[in-house]
Amino acid sequence: MSYLALARKWRPNKFDQVVGQKHVLTALENALAQNRLHHAYLFSGTRGVGKTSIGRLFAKGLNCETGITATPCGECATCREIDEGRFVDFLEIDAASRT
Repeated sequence: MSYLALARKWRPNKFDQVVGQKHVLTALENALAQNRLHHAYLFSGTRGVGKTSIGRLFAKGLNCETGITATPCGECATCREIDEGRFVDFLEIDAASRT
């Protein structure tokens, strides 16, 4: 049995599972649902507020094989690869350890 940090084990798989940040989630869900996307998004904030989790959910919504959606399937190859950190077109930058 391999060790998995609790934060990774219980990472939300859908936007409605994220606790807090409702204003951010609403803006991102509306952007995906209406296909009104900006050229870049910057997630910033203090440690533990959900930047990585929300970023991964947003990436899944953009790249899901069902099309751009606010509710990614989580089952297609793309969604699974993003969850596992293996998706080629997804680059996660950890500023805390890359400075």
